[in-house]
Amino acid sequence: MALTRAAQWGVWLLLACVCIPVWAADAPKLDTANTAWMLTATTLVLFMTLPGLALFYAGLVRTKNVLSVLMQCFAITGMASVVWVLFGYSLAFGDGGGANAWIGGLSKSFLDGITGTTLKGTIPETVFVMFQLTFAIITPALVVGGFAERMRFSAMLLFSLLWLVLVYIPVCHWVWGDGWLQKLGVLDFAGGTVVHINAGVAALVAAVVLGPRRGFPQTPMPPHNLAITVTGAGMLWVGWFGFNAGSALAADGSAGMAMLVTHIGAATGALAWMFCEWVRYGKPSVLGIVTGMVAGLGTITPASGFVGPMAAVIIGASAGVLCYFATHFIKRGLKIDDSLDVFPVHGVGGILGTIAAGIFVGILGGAGLAEGMTMGKQVGVQLVGVGATIAWSAIVSFVILKVVDGIVGLRVTAEQETEGLDVVLHNETGYNL
Repeated sequence: MALTRAAQWGVWLLLACVCIPVWAADAPKLDTANTAWMLTATTLVLFMTLPGLALFYAGLVRTKNVLSVLMQCFAITGMASVVWVLFGYSLAFGDGGGANAWIGGLSKSFLDGITGTTLKGTIPETVFVMFQLTFAIITPALVVGGFAERMRFSAMLLFSLLWLVLVYIPVCHWVWGDGWLQKLGVLDFAGGTVVHINAGVAALVAAVVLGPRRGFPQTPMPPHNLAITVTGAGMLWVGWFGFNAGSALAADGSAGMAMLVTHIGAATGALAWMFCEWVRYGKPSVLGIVTGMVAGLGTITPASGFVGPMAAVIIGASAGVLCYFATHFIKRGLKIDDSLDVFPVHGVGGILGTIAAGIFVGILGGAGLAEGMTMGKQVGVQLVGVGATIAWSAIVSFVILKVVDGIVGLRVTAEQETEGLDVVLHNETGYNL
């Protein structure tokens, strides 16, 4: 009997020696290499908004409105940061219980329970919070381009606040926060639906609700400083590596491929737009090549972690051509004054890229389809994601604009618009000429 008991203790001791290391291996551990990369990527994405997008947009408007655009980007950065810390992160990535398919809960409001040692996978959750915050900043900032040069600052701030809470955060949860679109299998590596379609549709709705700028389309409204725009465009190109490659949340092969295809998408998008203009007008323009670059970047974004280099060439080139013609159709065909071409560049690009992710994930060196998924089925899932994002953003954005108009009024007066928003709204000028 004593031998039997000793044998039993020996077996238990042996199991403990074997299982304890296995259990320890399963527990998440901090990876300092991944953390270092994500700190860098987070900085790059914030750099996209300030100063990248701010300068890109500022150069595109007229001299009298340059400060207004810069001010809007800075104000949105501050506002979105506070909202994200208070409850935005929790609603986007928290557990919503029975409603988790649609929205996260409030368990992580005020970043409750998140400390320096709390992990999200292999990186500190604080880093993940900050990385996702930069996306929440740049998305409403993109929408600014749809109503540039004519919206009141108070209206812009209130609209951006409500839009962030009621449009961006729910879609973010659907796609990235274990919501219904993620469970459906939608592929959106870095923001085709969450960022680009979402912002593009909202900008189009805002442009329609506010109406065109005074003089549009008869009066030419060229960019006042293309040098500033090109500077901002270069910052966007570099910052986008953090946007897409950072979405791998690790310093691994997926991040490396995402960075490579991002660059290819930007390059081919820029060249395709340039050649379209060259053929049509006989001269390539600086404005065209940088806009094509942004179109290529926005279009490769949802597919960046799923497709190979040759697919990126096709996607980027398609973006340059399609977004070029979409821009002309919106402005000249429909006569909608989407001031800085947010919908035809980001909206159309996001739609194209999201669908392309479903097509190329399984071919030309793509990451491969999920088990049981065919190309046709995946494309169908992608179309559901596109349609849901368009519908939600369009309907809710329209309602928010009407509510804001009733509270503070959306648009400056005709006289104020003629004088310029810099002086009227901020009592400052961008240049002392």
